[in-house]
Amino acid sequence: MSFFTDRNYRKSLRTSIVAIYLIIVAGAVVRMTGSGMGCPDWPKCFGYWIPPTQQHEIEFSPNTPYKKGMVIIHNEELRVAKANFQTGDSYQEKNWEAYTKHDYNVFNVYHTWTEYINRLIGALGGLVVLIMCVFSLKYARSRPKITILSVVTLLAMLIQAVIGKIVVDTNLSPVLITIHMIVALLIVGLLIYLLHAVQPADLRYSSNTRFVNFSLLLIVLTLIQVAMGTQVRQYIDDQVDLFGYPLQSDWLENGPIIFYIHRSFSILLVGLHAWFIYKGIKTFKHPNWAYVSLAIMMVLTILSGILMNYAEFPFGSQASHLVIASLILGVQFYLWMRLRVAQSATVS
Repeated sequence: MSFFTDRNYRKSLRTSIVAIYLIIVAGAVVRMTGSGMGCPDWPKCFGYWIPPTQQHEIEFSPNTPYKKGMVIIHNEELRVAKANFQTGDSYQEKNWEAYTKHDYNVFNVYHTWTEYINRLIGALGGLVVLIMCVFSLKYARSRPKITILSVVTLLAMLIQAVIGKIVVDTNLSPVLITIHMIVALLIVGLLIYLLHAVQPADLRYSSNTRFVNFSLLLIVLTLIQVAMGTQVRQYIDDQVDLFGYPLQSDWLENGPIIFYIHRSFSILLVGLHAWFIYKGIKTFKHPNWAYVSLAIMMVLTILSGILMNYAEFPFGSQASHLVIASLILGVQFYLWMRLRVAQSATVS
């Protein structure tokens, strides 16, 4: 019995989608806990494939073998072993070189292992997408577009890894963090498109051109809202760097104009989604699981936004806000793909 079946490919796509969302969740946890520089180098962590658990493991140790690339903190600087060698009784500068990509030099075991687990989840996601890509070879002759887009998805995962490295090398550049998130959302979109392309048509759906275009408009508006949210987040991160936690509620009262646009725009999005959900269920008689989940997620993202605004950013609110927004985009894209097919079927 062949493993290269439609069913196995669809399973690998669903597993890949789950894996990417786990990566997004892990990234949100890293962001929420301030663990982005828990591993100051990449792909290793302080020069180890399995990171240290105690401070003394990354301090100079006499009469100890070191391997090339291993990292220590010496005089509040990261130092990298030039080659394999055995230390003597004292630190010898000739055996070490400065880590020049950034000047971050803090070891916090909780941050280190939070970031390390994030990287492990990312590696697992890459493996799952690779398996999906292998299963896509089934379509290489009959539907080459499927195989090509599967390979593109795998390449996008590799690009994500490179961006992740650059994020660390630049000590968490805000622009690159945003790009990192956007690429993750694009990968989700590709996977949902591929899943839609190989699934049997759902004839329970009906639609029209106006409703399809409206669903696309919701995706565009949500992407704009997410982009504005990244700017608000950057302002908050800057304030944290200046003043630390706990966050003060009056920060946003004197915040940038983009915050007020972001907050007001959410009201418009809620209204438009309410009409979209009502129309999809009542008028077009669509299967309602996607619409109900969309409604629940809209409520949750609004609640998390209210908590951040009025409750001084309780722990987890910012991360959940981001994760739910990414889930909303995934459901929106799924519905848009389904509605396009339904509209074509209705016309024919």
